Amino acid sequence: MKMKLCLLFLIGLIALVYANDNAIFYESFDESFEGSWITSEKEEYSGEWKHSKSEGHDDYGLLVSEKARKYAIVKELEKPVVLKDGTIVLQFEVRLQNGLECGGAYLKYLRPQEAGWTAKGFDNESPYSIMFGPDKCGATNKVHFILKHKNPKSGEYVEHHLKFPPSVPSDKLTHVYTAILKPDNEIRILVDGEEKKKANFLSSEDFEPALIPSKTIPDPDDKKPEDWDERAKIPDPEAKKPEDWDEEAPMEILDEEAEMPEGWLEDEPEEVDDPEAVKPEDWDDEEDGEWEAPKIDNPKCEAAPGCGEWRRPLKRNPAYKGKWSAPLIDNPAYKGIWKPQEIPNPDYFELDTPNFEPIAAIGIEIWTMQDGILFDNILIASDEKTAESIRDTTWKPKFKVEEEKQKAEEQAAGSDGLKGIQKTVFDVLYKIADLPLLGEYKTKIYELIEKAETQPNITIGVIVSIVVVFFSLLLKLLFGGKKAAPKVVAAPAKKEEGEASSSAAGAEEEKKEEQSEDAAAPRRRATRRDN
Repeated sequence: MKMKLCLLFLIGLIALVYANDNAIFYESFDESFEGSWITSEKEEYSGEWKHSKSEGHDDYGLLVSEKARKYAIVKELEKPVVLKDGTIVLQFEVRLQNGLECGGAYLKYLRPQEAGWTAKGFDNESPYSIMFGPDKCGATNKVHFILKHKNPKSGEYVEHHLKFPPSVPSDKLTHVYTAILKPDNEIRILVDGEEKKKANFLSSEDFEPALIPSKTIPDPDDKKPEDWDERAKIPDPEAKKPEDWDEEAPMEILDEEAEMPEGWLEDEPEEVDDPEAVKPEDWDDEEDGEWEAPKIDNPKCEAAPGCGEWRRPLKRNPAYKGKWSAPLIDNPAYKGIWKPQEIPNPDYFELDTPNFEPIAAIGIEIWTMQDGILFDNILIASDEKTAESIRDTTWKPKFKVEEEKQKAEEQAAGSDGLKGIQKTVFDVLYKIADLPLLGEYKTKIYELIEKAETQPNITIGVIVSIVVVFFSLLLKLLFGGKKAAPKVVAAPAKKEEGEASSSAAGAEEEKKEEQSEDAAAPRRRATRRDN
């Protein structure tokens, strides 16, 4: 057994050494980052970076140590990495040890400094080639992949965002993010070694805006002609209001056939003085005015159909027609919805492969409300096997330990079954939200899922809401039609234990106030005039 374990350890060690030898860049943070990584000296980046162990491990990483801070740090590479010559793999680990309520945990792969930046002046404006990694705040929940690409016609650098990126894992375990750039223009995004997204850099379906502009654009100088008629229907000019059309007839009239119900007590008031009310001893007629007993519902009216003056109820007027308007007919002058004419796009260009800018440095520039974010094992490699080897030897063992610890804690708390089910449900919901079919509703669905994560008691309501949206869209695709998809509405949240006690106390106080108000000015009893 010992021989077997030693052999496995030896194989893993050899694999790690092999992977390091084949890596273009690899940072394990086994040693302190000081002197190697340069923190920004700009005033707004006050967050303190620390060389710290990952909780429960002897493995070190680069730690975001304070909440509600901006952080910026950069590592210059020995020589720029060219992205055009073959496969390039970008990979790194992140552990959100305290979760992630609002903040980013992504990397920026920076262009050479000739583009206009310095390490000590590194900030949000420093020009990058690629931005990659998790980001979560409010409606945002995605693993970014942004390519900053130069338009060869205009010379302008444009951010091209990957459409429908995968969502960020919601737990506090270590996760590894991998982006594989292939020479055939393919881009693959992996989370924990599992492919979550495959796209093509040159496809307008995969990036927003598309890398290749459209061949034509609407003419900005084209103006709609003054006589252009966009009305599909118009009032019939030959129609005339019928002579017997009465626009003044009211919508409702008195029901002359109605009769006062038998037993109606016309001579009895709806309210009477409270016979049990007593004038307060400290009541001063000069200061407080003449005292009057509070009113209560007349007890004689309880068994009767009504009290007080009886009035005839209203009914709909059969002669009511409202304002007359001419019926609509097809507009003979209709020309359709006007659009400017298309002209050749002056910024159009053809492209066989993206014009990737070289990567000269790796930067972390984030603003976060959360501490405990730990970066580790940052890799740039020229083949997928190297990245896989690093995952197997650095990430996977840690993840298994963390996963087992999490299960043990849940079991010890007696909520393993419930939390396990909820975690599975949330994972499935995030996968559903990533479906391109739900792209238009993705932001709203993310908001609901995040709300359900903080209030697990509304999970069922969220599932029902998303299923309704999903099947509505599916039916729409199958059968067509223009009906809008139903709104995604979360189930009302139940009160947590602390809230319940507070709310109960508040409710009791409100009840007392209402009773006090009732004693002073009881509500009037509605008369039944529609009988």
